[in-house]
Amino acid sequence: MSRKACVIGAGPNGLAAAIVLAQAGIKVDVLEAQPTAGGAVRTLELTLPGFRHDFGSAVYPLGVGSPFFSSLPLADHGLQWIHPPAPLSHPLDDGTAVILEQNLDEAKAALGEDGEAWDKLVRPFVERWSEFAPEVLRPVPFIPKHPGLMTRFGMLAMQSASHIASRFRSGRTRALFAGLAAHSFLSLDEPLSGAFGILMAVSAHAVGWPIASNGAQSITNALCAVLENHGGIMRTSSPVHSLKDLPDYDLFLCDVSPENLAKIAGDRFSRGYKLRLANFRKGPGVFKVDYALSSPVPWKAAACARAATVHLGGTLEEIAAAEAAVRNGQAAERPFVLLAQPSLFDGSRAPAGKHTLWAYCHVPNGSTVNMLGKVENQIERFAPGFGDCILARQVSSPADLERMDANLAGGDITGGVLDLRQFLFRPTSRHYATSARNIYICSASTPPGGGVHGMCGYYAAKMALSRLHRK
Repeated sequence: MSRKACVIGAGPNGLAAAIVLAQAGIKVDVLEAQPTAGGAVRTLELTLPGFRHDFGSAVYPLGVGSPFFSSLPLADHGLQWIHPPAPLSHPLDDGTAVILEQNLDEAKAALGEDGEAWDKLVRPFVERWSEFAPEVLRPVPFIPKHPGLMTRFGMLAMQSASHIASRFRSGRTRALFAGLAAHSFLSLDEPLSGAFGILMAVSAHAVGWPIASNGAQSITNALCAVLENHGGIMRTSSPVHSLKDLPDYDLFLCDVSPENLAKIAGDRFSRGYKLRLANFRKGPGVFKVDYALSSPVPWKAAACARAATVHLGGTLEEIAAAEAAVRNGQAAERPFVLLAQPSLFDGSRAPAGKHTLWAYCHVPNGSTVNMLGKVENQIERFAPGFGDCILARQVSSPADLERMDANLAGGDITGGVLDLRQFLFRPTSRHYATSARNIYICSASTPPGGGVHGMCGYYAAKMALSRLHRK
């Protein structure tokens, strides 16, 4: 094929789209506005020299479990996954922590009276991960390839997290599930919130929650290397303000938000399509803090050091109240905090004996409320003396995050709210296609949504290729 394509945005979805096109023999240029490729999958010195922080994502259950990434020789280009002893820790006020073990049998035993209920909930999907992952990481099909499996999941997915958690007897297990479900950014009494809790739990048992050796940037670097091997060209520090400035391409795939898609290509779209883009709703934002530490976090529950990911929020009721406040446009007084401590397992992240840490909480989209005190209160709640370990910190408001990655509109890391109204059709019923035949959107605002898996870009590129072949 003599076609020439331009991919706008070098996040994991843009890179996935570019690789698929290049594999098909299309000449591909990738244009990235930032000096470094990766979008939210970058590693930067945000605090002090020698302290290497993951700017956005840090833990990768859907990265290691991605059907498309798994098909690529990323290990040949330096990507190595590090699996902490446990995927997740959830400390409680009594000084203990609920640990989610990766091995499902061990998890069943550790959860005691709820072990059987937990096992019954997740095992059907854990044991069939190779069939389940491709089904959930794609647009919802009219007829799934594995109807029995997906009917079972669908019946659970429509339930709220609070309803699913009610099958557990112990408040400890209910708190654990609440933290998993809170990744949805939905209120825990909303439909679909339970689906996120199940997906996070299933991935923990099926593939783990690993970090990338040498930081998130190694994922991006490996994807860029694969693209280069197929002849693709990466151009960083190359912002695109209008497709009018790019006349030499037959095809455009845009790893951008719906809002930015309208800005750079709106003159090529129908009035109806532009209206539908304008009606697409952003999700809540995040308020993030990166830390350089003199020592590990002094957890009351020593078991918290077994996991790279720690959920701070206490009970299901507390987490539910925090997430409901955000969904109602308010800053939570006691926010649910997601924390990553990768330097416990990867010595490349900080100078010898020192550590990095990031923590974020959910806030209303575009919030200007300074949540630093509330975030650190939650950390101190479960790790007294944490403040004494801090050498430096970098605070990132929603606006700061958007400045560093335009896709994080208002601090939204999910590419748009994933409630019932925007679950099936995102950003419109066309999914990746637009009203202009040669322009596609491939960001996290398309199916299957947020997460570092590349599947939005993969399916967008596959659609573009199929339509090219029909010409």
